[in-house]
Amino acid sequence: MKRIVLIMGLLALVGLAGVSLASEGDAILGQWLTAEGLSAVEIYKCGDAYCGKIVWLKEPLDKEGKEKTDINNPDESLRSRKLMGLQILEGLKYKGNNEYKGGKIYDPKKGKTYKCKARLEGGKLKLRGYIGFSLIGRTSTWTRK
Repeated sequence: MKRIVLIMGLLALVGLAGVSLASEGDAILGQWLTAEGLSAVEIYKCGDAYCGKIVWLKEPLDKEGKEKTDINNPDESLRSRKLMGLQILEGLKYKGNNEYKGGKIYDPKKGKTYKCKARLEGGKLKLRGYIGFSLIGRTSTWTRK
């Protein structure tokens, strides 16, 4: 009987640690202004990871007065997708210590997708997009909107 109580206690502690880790990870949730200030991305939960979509554009219309689309996408069939509402961040998972890894980020300006990791530092979100290893990449700092 003591063994069952001990096992149940350990399972409860492990479960609480998982809940605590998940709630720490939720600090990334919300709207973030990109480094250039030209767009805002809302980060939200998607399953056991975090994703992000464009929710604001400083200039939402093109030269012809139409909503901007994903014109630089290498896949011609996707070039008519509207930028507003476009998911550009996916699969980031919280790893503890304010770090998120394992994600992908799409850059609509270049039409390219990169591996991505992120770190929360003093109310700012530092996103690093890279190809292959994170040494070859670029870090962008986003601020809360």
